[in-house]
Amino acid sequence: MKKYLSLLVVAILAGVFTLGAYKLFIESEPVIVAQSEVKPNFIPTNYTVTNTKNNTSALTSSIDFTYAAEKTVNAVVHVKQYGITRNPRNLMELFRNGGAKERRIQGAGSGVIITEDGYIVTNNHVIDGATDLEVTLNNNKSYKATVVGTAPQSDIALIKIDTDEKLAYIPFGDSNSAKIGEWVLAVGNPFNLTSTVTAGIISAKSRDLNEYDDNIQSFIQTDAAINPGNSGGALVNTKGELIGINTAITSQTGSYVGYAFAVPSNNAKKIIDDIIEFGDVQRGILGIRGGTINPKAIEEYDISVSQGVFVAFVEENSGAKKAGVQEGDVIKEIDGLPIKKFSDLTGYVNSKRPKDVIQVKVLRNKKELILPVTLSKYEIQKYNIDDVGVEVMNPPKDYLKKFNVDHGVVISKALSSRMQRYNLEGLIISEIDGKKVKNVLEVKSIVDNKFKEEDITISLIGRNGQKREFVFQ
Repeated sequence: MKKYLSLLVVAILAGVFTLGAYKLFIESEPVIVAQSEVKPNFIPTNYTVTNTKNNTSALTSSIDFTYAAEKTVNAVVHVKQYGITRNPRNLMELFRNGGAKERRIQGAGSGVIITEDGYIVTNNHVIDGATDLEVTLNNNKSYKATVVGTAPQSDIALIKIDTDEKLAYIPFGDSNSAKIGEWVLAVGNPFNLTSTVTAGIISAKSRDLNEYDDNIQSFIQTDAAINPGNSGGALVNTKGELIGINTAITSQTGSYVGYAFAVPSNNAKKIIDDIIEFGDVQRGILGIRGGTINPKAIEEYDISVSQGVFVAFVEENSGAKKAGVQEGDVIKEIDGLPIKKFSDLTGYVNSKRPKDVIQVKVLRNKKELILPVTLSKYEIQKYNIDDVGVEVMNPPKDYLKKFNVDHGVVISKALSSRMQRYNLEGLIISEIDGKKVKNVLEVKSIVDNKFKEEDITISLIGRNGQKREFVFQ
């Protein structure tokens, strides 16, 4: 008993000692923080508008997307494409019976009705390689569709369905007037979920996804959710106007992660009008080579501004040359539209046609000049035959005589590592699929009209004049 009593006394004394130490050494010297160092800076998060009549403030009403959704959802269609492939599904199919057999494949995307009589704009990659196209409206009615024309370089295609009823359609808006931060809706069929509407804002404009490609694009970037199946669908403003054709996403997973891109409506409308009126795309060019202003250009050309397009070279006989554009000029505006980077310039010029006159404001020797430039007609000079793995160009004068032929195009570059082993640069392609080719435009026409899975046969003229045929699958 005495043993337990002594333990209890020890415990009590220990507790008293601990409490006393805390009071003496800790609680008696608290850490003081100056209030001025931690005082938060509170900022109201509501947005108010001052009423100038009675000097009162009121909260702005919330954005309502229902009008735009109701106006557009019935004009966005589900596009299904059917094609033929011979790609093997496994190693057994690859090596057995001479390779894989033909089989039917199906893909899907979206499209936007732009006229009440059934013209539909979509992405070229949605219908590329299709043998049959089926379009399903929001009311579940399905129609066979035909391809009117394509612009693979801009990833735009025009298709049409025939129907007696007047269809709902989306009117074109002015994509140049769209503002960063503006609310938009993406309407489409992601993952075959028909008639899906998502909302977001315009995150950026004149976005170029191919920085090192000669074919500089100018996309609208949005954070409205876009996923596989949305391609070819509509990007609309809150008025229900079409300001873009949803085309691509940037993702490491293949699904939406916050970045999506659309072809501006002004560019798409111009392409569609060209296809209907001329049968192909009429491209006007300014006739300059240059780039976005960067520190190196500022130093080399002694440029006094940090934004714009510097002119490094002016092509002979071009509209720019005739108008007086000079090397070293900085292009700041076109038709009053600010030009901050090269994709701003190409995006606007691509919405114009040959012989259109644009007002180009340049900075030269720290003085601004406005030069009226008549756009020249774009003539394709080079073309990539991707299935073969080569780039071709029009032959220089008298070049074909060396090979004793009167037609053909020159291989200017081997694109794939496999083709680079054969030293093909400078050789002549005289025929493709048995058809004679005289220039790059004819090559492009033949290749663009092939189905995606079709073989391609080229006739190659060697340095010794010998002609050989090669088949590429």
